[in-house]
Amino acid sequence: MTVNTVRSLLEYAAERWPDKTALRHGDATLSYAELLNEVDRVAVYLSGLNLPEGSRIGIYSQKSLDQVVAILAILSTPHILVPITRLLKPEQIRHIIDDCSIACLFTDENKIANVKAIDYTGPIVSYTATDEADVSFAEIRKVCQGPLECNVRSHANAVITYSFGSTGNPKGVVIDHRALTDGARIVSRYLGIRHEDVLSGILSFNLDYGLNQIFTTLYRGATLALHRFALSADFFDHLIDDEVTVLPLMPIHITRMFDTDPHRIPHPGYLSRIRVISSSGGNVTPLMIKNVTTHFPDADFYSMHGLTEAFRSAYLDPRQIHIRPRSIGKAIPDVELYIINEEGEACQPREVGELIHRGACIYRGYWNAPEETAKRFKSIKILEKVIHPEGQLIDEIVVASGDYVYADEEGYIYFVSRKDDMIKTRGYRVSPHEIESVVFEHLQSITECAVFSIPDEEIEEEIVMVYNAKEPIPRNEILFELKQHLPNYMLPSQILYRQNMPLKSLHDRQIDKEALRKEILEAL
Repeated sequence: MTVNTVRSLLEYAAERWPDKTALRHGDATLSYAELLNEVDRVAVYLSGLNLPEGSRIGIYSQKSLDQVVAILAILSTPHILVPITRLLKPEQIRHIIDDCSIACLFTDENKIANVKAIDYTGPIVSYTATDEADVSFAEIRKVCQGPLECNVRSHANAVITYSFGSTGNPKGVVIDHRALTDGARIVSRYLGIRHEDVLSGILSFNLDYGLNQIFTTLYRGATLALHRFALSADFFDHLIDDEVTVLPLMPIHITRMFDTDPHRIPHPGYLSRIRVISSSGGNVTPLMIKNVTTHFPDADFYSMHGLTEAFRSAYLDPRQIHIRPRSIGKAIPDVELYIINEEGEACQPREVGELIHRGACIYRGYWNAPEETAKRFKSIKILEKVIHPEGQLIDEIVVASGDYVYADEEGYIYFVSRKDDMIKTRGYRVSPHEIESVVFEHLQSITECAVFSIPDEEIEEEIVMVYNAKEPIPRNEILFELKQHLPNYMLPSQILYRQNMPLKSLHDRQIDKEALRKEILEAL
C-alpha cells in the first residue's frame, strides 16, 4: 500500500470523487475515475518495459491533458520523472538526457523533431500516433489494461527538476514523494484550497511550483484548468470561461497580464470568482501589488518565497501585503526558519544573516553533484548555537539557503541578496536587491532592472544598473530619484538602457547578470 505518495493522492481522489472533473483543457475534460484509468494504462506500459527501479523517464512536450496523465503515470511506478521544459533547444535536451541517463521519453508531435535531432535511442512515447515514435497513447489504450499494482514508497525519489539558464549546464534537483505530498498538504492548508475550487494551470510543469498545482488539486479533489499563457486577452478569457477561483502566478505573468491596453482588462466584477492569488519565483514589485489588488479586489494575494533545495519556505499573510510589501513573510506550516551570522549565532532584529530552512519540503540534493549538495544540505549542527541540540539526534538535514535576509522586530523576514551577489564598494557591503527594490518602487516606468558590479581598482567594485522601459529615461532623472532613497555609496556609477535583457531563466524571466557583466567588461 502506498502512503504519502502522489499515487495515494490520486487513488483517494478517484475513490471518493469518481465523477468530479479533475482536469479541464478547453472543451476536453477528465473525471477522477477517467484520470485514474488513463494513468493506469500508461503506467502498465512503463512497467512492461522492465526497466531497473529508479530509471529516469523524461517528458518533453506541450501542456495538455496527456502530459498530466504521463506525469502521474511515471509517479505511479518505481521510476523517476524528469520534466524537460518545452523551450529548450536540442543541445540542451541532450545535456539533460545524458546527465541523468533518461531511459524512456514522452513527447508530442510538436517536439518529436527535436528529440530525433539528438539521435535519442531509447523508447519514445508520443501522445498522438506518428511514425517517429515507438508507441502512441492510442496504441497503449488498446493494449494495456489496469488496474495497476503500485508499490511506490514515500521515501523513494520521485522527480528530478532542471532549471536551465542561458549559459552553462544546469544541475538537477532530486525530490522524493514525501516532499511532493507534504507540499500539497501545506499549500492547501495555508491557501485554504477547497474541494469546489478551480485552479488555473498556467504554470509550466517542469518545476516544482507548477507540479504542485497538480498535486494540490488531487489532495483537495478540486479541478485543474490547463491554460498556456500567450496573450493577455486569452488569459482573461480562461479565468472567466473556466470559472477559476485559485490563480497561481509568477511575477512575469503579473507583468504580462497588465502590460496591455487597460481597456482590454475585464471589469473586476468579471474576475470576482477568484478568491486566492499566489506568486512565487521572483520579486513582487509595488506596481504588481497595486495591479493585482486593484483588478482582483476580492482575492487574497499571497507572496511566497521558495528555495531551489526546498519547495517553499515562507509566505506573507495577505493582510500584510500593503503594510510590508517587501517582506517574504514568515515560515510556512511545518517549517522552521532561522537566520544566523557567520559565527553561527542567531541574528538580532535587522541584522543580516543566512536563511536556514528546517523541517518539511526539503529535497534530497543535487543529481551527480556531491560537492554542490554539500554546500547547501547541512547537518543540523549548523544550528547548534541557536537551538542547542544536545541529547537529540544530530543526523537531521537542514538547508543553508545561500539567501541573505533579516527579520524585523515582529519576525517578518526580508530578502537582501543571494550570498554570492553582494557588492563590496568603498568599504561597504551593498545589496543589489535593495537598489532594485527602490527602482521598482519609485521609478515605475522601469519594467526590468539588473544591478551588479564590475571590478574597480580604486573602490573594489563599481555598481552598474541596466534597465528596460518603453523608452530611455534621462540618467539625471534616475539618479535624482535614487538619491532621495539611497546613500551615495549605493548609487550606480553606470546606468544603461537595454531594449532586451539576456535571460537566465526561461520561465520567470530571471535576468542573466553574468551575461550583462561580460558584455560591459568586453566593451571597456
